[in-house]
Formats: sequence, structure tokens, C-alpha cells
Amino acid sequence: MPVRVGGDPDPLSSARTAPPWRSTRPAWIFLAAGGVLVALAAVGPVSLRDPLMTLGLLAGLGAMTYAVWRMAQPGHGGPWRLMLGAATSFLVAIVIRGVVPGAGGSTPNLMMILPNTFALLGYVLMGCSLAAMLRRRRAQEDDPARIDALVVAMAATFMCWTYLIVPTMAQSDLTAMRVANSFFPILDVVLLVFAAQLGFSGGGRQPALWLLILAMSAMFTGDMIYALREDGLANLPQHPADVLFLATFIFVGAAGLHPSMRNLTEPQQIVVKDLGKVRTTLIALMVVGPNLITIVQPAHSMLTGIVNAVLCSGLILAVFARVVRANNSRARAEQATRRRATHDALTDLPNRELLAETITEWGDRAADEQQEISLLFIDLDRFKMVNDHWGHQVGDELLCAVASRLSAQIRGEDLVCRIGGDEFVIALSSPSHSALAESFADRVLDEFTRPFELSVGNVVISASIGVAKAHGGARALELIRDADTAMYKAKGNGRNAYALFDTSLRDEVRDRMNLEQALRSALPRGELAVHFQPIVDLTNGQIDGFEALMRWNHPTLGAVSPVDFIPVAEETGLIVESGAWLLRTAAAQLAAWTVQRGPDARRLHVSVNVSVRQLRDRAIVDIVRDVLADTGLGADQLWLEITESGVMEDLETALVTLLELRDLGITLCIDDFGTGYSSLSYLNRLPVGIVKIDRSFVRHVGENGPNEPIVRAVLAMTRAMNLRVVAEGVETELQRDWLREQGCDLAQGWLYGKAELPENLEPWIRPQVIA
Repeated sequence: MPVRVGGDPDPLSSARTAPPWRSTRPAWIFLAAGGVLVALAAVGPVSLRDPLMTLGLLAGLGAMTYAVWRMAQPGHGGPWRLMLGAATSFLVAIVIRGVVPGAGGSTPNLMMILPNTFALLGYVLMGCSLAAMLRRRRAQEDDPARIDALVVAMAATFMCWTYLIVPTMAQSDLTAMRVANSFFPILDVVLLVFAAQLGFSGGGRQPALWLLILAMSAMFTGDMIYALREDGLANLPQHPADVLFLATFIFVGAAGLHPSMRNLTEPQQIVVKDLGKVRTTLIALMVVGPNLITIVQPAHSMLTGIVNAVLCSGLILAVFARVVRANNSRARAEQATRRRATHDALTDLPNRELLAETITEWGDRAADEQQEISLLFIDLDRFKMVNDHWGHQVGDELLCAVASRLSAQIRGEDLVCRIGGDEFVIALSSPSHSALAESFADRVLDEFTRPFELSVGNVVISASIGVAKAHGGARALELIRDADTAMYKAKGNGRNAYALFDTSLRDEVRDRMNLEQALRSALPRGELAVHFQPIVDLTNGQIDGFEALMRWNHPTLGAVSPVDFIPVAEETGLIVESGAWLLRTAAAQLAAWTVQRGPDARRLHVSVNVSVRQLRDRAIVDIVRDVLADTGLGADQLWLEITESGVMEDLETALVTLLELRDLGITLCIDDFGTGYSSLSYLNRLPVGIVKIDRSFVRHVGENGPNEPIVRAVLAMTRAMNLRVVAEGVETELQRDWLREQGCDLAQGWLYGKAELPENLEPWIRPQVIA
């Protein structure tokens, strides 16, 4: 026998082992067998009718019992237990009519009350069962199924009244028992109301639901036949009523065996759809039919006329109520849609669309009222670290807390909006030339100094704010753009501050966009170049290696400063591609120099800067591995420089990448040490071998400058940690000599030369030259 390895399991085996509440087969087999039983009872030999009736009723009762104990979900069996109780009461009533003398006769007597009592109990229990199902499905208050079911009920009541109760009451030999029999179909109408509402409500049309509707319809028809016969209104046999009652048991039993019976006791999402043709036709017949009958068949008594008028008026009012409710429901849906379109789903604050509408509305009247419109564009600093460290759920929690705190600060006429991920805007309207916006920005910054109480504890986060103002005729999008521009100026000034917009910022943004567009084509056009700055061993003055620096020479802009284009490359992500190019080019150049210098020369290194974006992109590890393999460069000859602030923005993620890079055998350097966190604890965690002291600390060493104690402390600390140190920005012999005396290992700066193209560095490459 073959053994299945992986893939889908054997479908036949799955069917054989499926839990009973998942298989539809028992329900359809029971329904088919029950259908055969009903057909035999209807047209079979008279001698078999009673045994077949007994077998069918007991089978239906057994199926319902099985449904209660095996099919219903735990805690959801209540409605089905009520249904089982109703079926049991009906069965007891049938047994009493067949066994107790006089209980099933045609002559009125007291014994007939006994089976009718159990039958009435069955109706009550079945009504409670259907009502419980309907309650568990939780139909909405404006669900049209309620009114549609009411229309069906009133139409059915009208038919019962007209063709059953009125003729019965007109009989000369009227008895209380006949009146009671006439009202049994009314009870069926109540059951039909519940069944119709279940059918009209949402949640799909499950087979179990249709089987219950068929059961209620069969019982209603059977009771009508029984009432017409017992009241002497029609010469009908009892047998059809018995067969329909048997069909009721079969339908209910099959409904209980079908897996969809579980859905009848589960909450359903109500989806109000357009009226289908069948439903529209049914409602039209329910309304038009009774009114036509009333017109064609006039009432023969005042009571009949009043009842007819009440029922017909009720039908018309029900349809009117449906129209009104549908209109109200549509209006509420439009309001909800409008709110979803103009409000943020997470914080329930107005969004960009409503902000733009409000600014436009204020701008139309600002000039006449001499009002000034101010926007505070608020961006949370380093919000990504919150998401990366604690997850997006905590990030959302923080956004809601920020929204609540900002909302508490504004006046009634102001507006707080969330227009992006971690971006909020406060819109103010104040008298012209007031300083309301500036004072408000200061207050918001003060609010951010207080920690936010979140599920992970107290979290402190700062914000950068851009302030833009406008007078009459303000264009919303332009004002938002200006405030956004000012916010980036605040971030550039060190974050946790606010900045005012002025027109020069707009020029800066335009220049930056032009620079960005030019930078996107710089690498393909060959405008980028690699310059190398010597790094010298202070103990003997020999070359130890080079730092590779990216330079850009644009055809029209000329030589673009790295201070200008490197931040743009970082923000746009272009640094990932251009940084990889820099790494490959620098490594290839050093490999060529290594061959040129020969095997006996001192092994040089090349130091390449790696950006924060590259560290977040785990592909940097594969790029370095490929570069070493393609160039043949030794791993010890490649240094990668990282900045303190860049690593600390996402320390945990950066550590994973840095450890993988260290495992390749390369050397990692901390660049610009002293300008960022400069923490001994984090420096001890990073897998670095080199520390580069920033030029700002080197500038006045040797002259009793204020930074000499700091440099001494850094050198002592790194020596204790067995790290080498490179001093940046060495420009004088005095600085070089002082650093050498303090035990600094390496130096670079204009004293040894600026960054040059490879062809200008031949004096450094020749092994015999000592600088």
C-alpha cells in the first residue's frame, strides 16, 4: 500500500474521519429517507399509515436529540433543546389523541383540552426556540428583516381571519373548541414571523435555515387544513394534515443534523443588500393581496370591517415604516461613510481631507475678519524606534495617547488632525500678528516632556514642529506643505524644537528637489568618483591606509559638497546603491595598489563609510562577502566606518548586522566619536576595533585647548579596551606631535593631504616612501 509523504491528505480518509458536525451527509441521508417515509405515508396503503407515522415522528425526535448532544456548539444548545422540547410536546399531544378516549374525537368534550394543552406548550417552546436563535444572531435595530417578517405575519393573519376565523364565528353551532382550533394557525403565523425574520436577515442562507422555514410552512399548512376540517368549513380529510405534521418533524430533524445548524445560534454580520426580485414580489403580494380581497369581498359585519381595516392599514404603515427606516439607514450610512472619509480610523481625529476643508472655510472669512490661520505640523522624533522595539501595537497605543494629549490642549474652535503615520497638525485661527502659534508650539513641546503611560510602562518621546501662517485666501495644500517644510527645518536643527516657515525655506526645498533629481542619475552617468585620504601611522609616519570618500562632480552644478548630497542620498535611499558602488570601487582600487606594492610591502587598508540605511538593509553583509571574493582583498584590509548616532537609532537591528560583518573578518570603526552618545557601555557592546576621534576635539590640542582632557580620556579608555584610535582633522605638526605623545595610533588630515583621486596618490603608494 503506498504511503503518502507530504501533500494533501487522502480526501476519502478525511471524509471518513470528519467530525459529525462537519459532515453534511447524515442530514441529506436523513432527509432523503424521511422524504420516502412521507411519500409512503401519503400515498401508501392505509394499513401502513400509522406505523409509518410513528416511525417518522420517532426518527425526527431522535435526530433532534442527536443534534442537541452532538451537533450544537458548547453553550449554544439552548435553542435546540427548546426545539426538542416542542417536538416532544407535540408528540405527547398526538399520543394522547390516539390513546385517551374522547381526546381525539369530533364531539367537543373536556378530554380534548388535554392534547390541546400539550400542543399549545409545543407552540410556545418552538416560538421560544426561534426567538432565541434570532436573538443570538443579533439582528441590527434597523435590519429590514424585522418589518418584512411583520408584513408576512400581518398578511398571513389577514388570510386566517378572513377564511378561517370569520367563517367559524359565523356558524350557528359555534363552540369554544372550534374557536380555539381556529386560533392555532395564528400561532403558526407567529412562528412564521420568527422563521421569516431568520430567513430575511443576513449571515447567508444556510440549509438548516431553509429546512426550518419549510418545517414552519408545513406546520402552518397542516394546521390550516386541520382547523378548516374541525370547524366544518371544508370537507377535508385528516390525512393530509397528518402527513404535513410528519414532514414538519422530518424537516426539523434534518435541520438539526446539518452542520449549518451551528450558524443559526452564532452572531451574524448583517449585510443590507438591494431587494431581490423574489423578495420584492413576495412583499408586494403580501400588501396588495389583502387590500384587493377587502375591496372585492366586502365585510358582512362591523367587527369584520374593523379588523380588515386595521390589518390593511397595518400593512400599509409597515411598508411606509420600511421606506422611512431605509431612508434613515441610508442617511446614517452616508454619515458613517463621510466620517470614515474625514477622520482617522485609529485616533478618530480629523484627517487631511477635513483639515483642508477647514482651512479653506477659514480662509474665505479670514481677510474680512482680520484673522490669521496658523498650522503646527507635529512629527514624532524617532517614532520608528518605538515600533521596532515594542511592536506596532504599542506604537498605535502611543499615537492614541498623543492624540488625546494634543486634543486636551486646544480651544473649542481649534482643530487637531492626524494626517499621516506619526504626523499631527493643529490648526489655529487667531487675530493677525498674534504670537499664538509660537506660544502653542512651546506648550506642545512642554507636554512632550511628560512621559506617556503605555502598557509597556512610561515612554518619553520628543517632537519636531513646523509652524506656518497665512492670512485671507489661504490655500490649504500650500499651507500644509509650508508647515511640513518648517518641520523638517526643526528636525535639521536637532529635533525637539519648532521652526517658523519663511519663503527662503521654500527655495531650499526647491533646490533640494533639484539636487535629488540630479543625484538619481549621477551614478548611471558616471558623475560619482572615489577620492582617497591617507591615514598615517603616527609612530613611524608610514602610510597605513586610506579613507574612501564619495565625490560628485555635476556638469552644471559643478563639485557638489558631500555635506549637501550625502543627507539627500540617505533620506531617499540612494545611498544603498551608491554606497555599494563606493565599497566595490574602493576595494578594487586597494587590491590593485596591493599588487602594485608587491608582497613584501606593508599591507594597507581602505576605510569605507556605511550609512544607517545600509545597516538596516541586511544585504550589506552579502555585498561585503562578494566584494572580498571578487577583488581578492584580505578581510583585514577592509574597514567599515559607522557613526554613533546611526547605530543608536536602532541598536538591536544594527548589532545583528555588525556581528555578521565582524564574523567575515573585517574591521569595524566608530566614526566621529564624541559627537554622539559616546557611552562606554554601548561601545563595549559594539564589535568595533577602531575609534575615530572627531576633528572638533583635535582642533586645539597641543595648545592647552579645552578638549585635551577629553582626548586623553578617550585614548586611555580605548587603550584599556584594546582598541586602536584614529585622530581626524590633523592639520598641524603641533597636533601630530601632541597626539603621538599621548599614544594615539593613527591620524588623517590635511597635514598629510586632502582626499585625492587615485592617480594623485602615487607618492604614498610606493613602498619606499616615508611621509
